[in-house]
Amino acid sequence: MKRLAVFASGSGTNFQAIVDAAKRGDLPARVALLVCDRPGAKVIERAARENVPAFVFSPKDYPSKAAFESEILRELKGRQIDWIALAGYMRLIGPTLLSAYEGKIVNIHPSLLPAFPGKDAIGQAYRAGVSETGVTVHYVDEGMDTGPVIAQRVVPIVPGEPIEALEERIHQVEHELYPTVLRMLLGEKEQQEERIENDGSETSIDQRVQ
Repeated sequence: MKRLAVFASGSGTNFQAIVDAAKRGDLPARVALLVCDRPGAKVIERAARENVPAFVFSPKDYPSKAAFESEILRELKGRQIDWIALAGYMRLIGPTLLSAYEGKIVNIHPSLLPAFPGKDAIGQAYRAGVSETGVTVHYVDEGMDTGPVIAQRVVPIVPGEPIEALEERIHQVEHELYPTVLRMLLGEKEQQEERIENDGSETSIDQRVQ
């Protein structure tokens, strides 16, 4: 079974959705580590309740991103982490982690990328007056929400609805879509590795979730 680390900075609702999917058997992975850059974040309490080990740090205590990412990497390797799922982690991932986990870091973002990247994506879409927004799961690269898209789900914006209602509907989609995509990625990766091991061939993977 693959071992998954979840990176989060806030309340941790997507962390909880991933943990719950793994507990139900809907996700072929064990959530083996929480990484959090904000001591006191609610997600740390969630991890404690779920008996998930947590590595909590303050970036200001380190001289550079490379320094704290090197310590994170030691934690990941020490716990034999296979994949990283960003779930409200409010920092760009740097070269230290990108090189060590190439192609195995994913993120969820509450918009239809490339529209409305960065912070407050729901508010950006709401204020822009567009008719629809949504949720994107994508691979992580060095940019701000610029990695290749894996899956997207559209969420219509109802005229006149309060932003809180839109936020709730988007979060509901996130909590369903993210575990589904992770299940696909981890399951297909295992099958791909088995094919390579058995016959030396590699078959391309359709990375879209409809």
